[in-house]
Amino acid sequence: MAQKKWQIRKTIHCEYAGRDVVFETQIIVPSESLPDQPPRVIAHRCSNAIECNKIEKMTCALCGTNPNHQAA
Repeated sequence: MAQKKWQIRKTIHCEYAGRDVVFETQIIVPSESLPDQPPRVIAHRCSNAIECNKIEKMTCALCGTNPNHQAA
């Protein structure tokens, strides 16, 4: 059975938040019956997204408040 899980992609210092944040990627790991398939990326998130959404100005694309960013 396939599994969904969040993987830490990288930790950076965010200028908007003024602190270190973690970028995570949600992946689907294929079941054991399909071992040759690589994991599929289905979502991205930032550990500080909730706080950044409270700010009334545009921030990064991972917060969902940047109108210039289109989700894939």
